[in-house]
Amino acid sequence: MILADFSLLRRRRDLRLLVFGYTVSLFGTMFTQVALAVQVYDLTGSTVAVGLLGAAEFVPIVLLALVGGALADAFDRRKLIWGAELTASIVSGALLFNALLPNPHVWVLFVAAMLFAGASAVLRPPLDALMPRLVERDELKAASAIYGSLANLATIAGPALAGVLIAATDVSVAYGLDLASFVASLTAFALMRTPPPPPDAEPPSLRAILAGLRYAGSRQELLGSYLIDINAMFFGMPFALFPALADRYGGTQVVGLLWAAPGVGALVSMSTSGWATRVHHNGRAIVWAAAAWGVAIALFGLTETLWLALLLLALAGAADGVSGIFRGALWNETIPDEMRGRLAGVEMISWSSGPLLGNARAGVSASLFGLRASVFGGGVLVVAGSVVLALALPRFWNYDSRSSAAS
Repeated sequence: MILADFSLLRRRRDLRLLVFGYTVSLFGTMFTQVALAVQVYDLTGSTVAVGLLGAAEFVPIVLLALVGGALADAFDRRKLIWGAELTASIVSGALLFNALLPNPHVWVLFVAAMLFAGASAVLRPPLDALMPRLVERDELKAASAIYGSLANLATIAGPALAGVLIAATDVSVAYGLDLASFVASLTAFALMRTPPPPPDAEPPSLRAILAGLRYAGSRQELLGSYLIDINAMFFGMPFALFPALADRYGGTQVVGLLWAAPGVGALVSMSTSGWATRVHHNGRAIVWAAAAWGVAIALFGLTETLWLALLLLALAGAADGVSGIFRGALWNETIPDEMRGRLAGVEMISWSSGPLLGNARAGVSASLFGLRASVFGGGVLVVAGSVVLALALPRFWNYDSRSSAAS
């Protein structure tokens, strides 16, 4: 089979609700992410300021992701998801109010970005830890592919529509649509029937968090999956530069296209990922995918043509989609259920810190060396880092899903 097994959604009611709720929520979040970048750039005219949005989001994620993971191992994961979504909806409403002011406040945008990140840090560990409980072990790769495919559909449609909509109206419309999306996501999450936490679950504590960190550090295959993604995203994340690059390609309406292009590639690679079930060396697949991302980003930094830029970003997204499938499968195959929440917190730090800090790096390096040098140089460093990590972590490179299991 080439296509992902979407029939799984028909067979698994609660997986269907989980994926639907998250996809709708992510669709709205993409509107807000584009609107935040555009509004900060419009108010400041600074790529550094746009990049610092990522730095602002990084702090609460690091502080709260591990806490969210510990909570996810001890309490009802569905209720944690619902509470985090409700918090995010309130922040979205505050952004809408600020955007409607005659003179919107820049500081509100940074505070909102931090609060969104904090809500996400509590949301994602229980969300990611819950998904494997809703399917059988042999359905994990298919579930990861479906989860990723529909999420990437949101990352395509959301930014593309947001860019056009913001250019035609203003950012307040984008914030309003995000606020509306929470009605659907909160309803879907409320309707889920999910397994209760185990009766002997370890209560959230510093000791529990440290136990999760020790487990992650003791498994080289897990450590490799975290580091390879951090390397790829820190050096190769160009999103903070899109508002500035859009001026080169035709204006604000292009921002959404640039933002959506990686999602197009990821959607294609994930929705045609039936072949992934026949690949058992997950570590090698992750390394090759990360290197391919770096090559595509480096070439993107050299192009002056919009269609070629979009094609290269789509290829980068396709590589990232492949990486996501195999990273998700590796995590689900190697992590025992009683630690899924805490390890999901570690995973969140790994896959979110790279883009957030990478956007800050891109903004600063672009101000120092120019847009082209920032993007091209970052892509080259991604490839170099992938090679170094593959050599330094042989158990990660040689990981075989046929002989490995959670322990």
